Amino acid sequence: MEQPIPSKASFGQRLATGLACFTRALGSPEFCRQAAALLQPAPAPAAPVAAKPVELPPERRHAAGLAVLALLQREGRLIDFLQEDMAAYSDAEIGGAARVVHAGCRKVLADQLTLEPVLKEAEGAAITVPAGFDAQRIRLTGNLAGQPPFSGTLKHHGWLATSVRLPTVSETLDPRVLAPAEVEL
Repeated sequence: MEQPIPSKASFGQRLATGLACFTRALGSPEFCRQAAALLQPAPAPAAPVAAKPVELPPERRHAAGLAVLALLQREGRLIDFLQEDMAAYSDAEIGGAARVVHAGCRKVLADQLTLEPVLKEAEGAAITVPAGFDAQRIRLTGNLAGQPPFSGTLKHHGWLATSVRLPTVSETLDPRVLAPAEVEL
């Protein structure tokens, strides 16, 4: 009967076990196969299968954008204004409605974003666009020829959001509802 090897075998115990295995492997091909299998490196643990990210429906992926659109509707009636057929109204009526829509939508922008012009110069000013300009911040239009620097007229100063305060949308709310139906009783 073999003696159990303690979990922390001394050097002498390990040497005796090694010599016994060596001697036995020389005498028994079956024992040698078993010992060789034990000496193979342990198979690498299976790489954890990355959990496939949960694919959110589009209304959940874009919930913050839909929430801003709902705010623009609530404060400025933007969707109502854009969905209305303006052909039946006079310019004066459209202008009056536009003032209300403008005031409400402007309030939403001020509450949700801090905006500043991309370029500080006044629209209509002569400007020079240097080499290496950021094409996301400056779009060149008109007759583009040659290499920068380019000289031109600022047609629109652009907008940059320097602070964003989009609303958090509760998981219990349906972000597709931009404005609930109103029923007066």
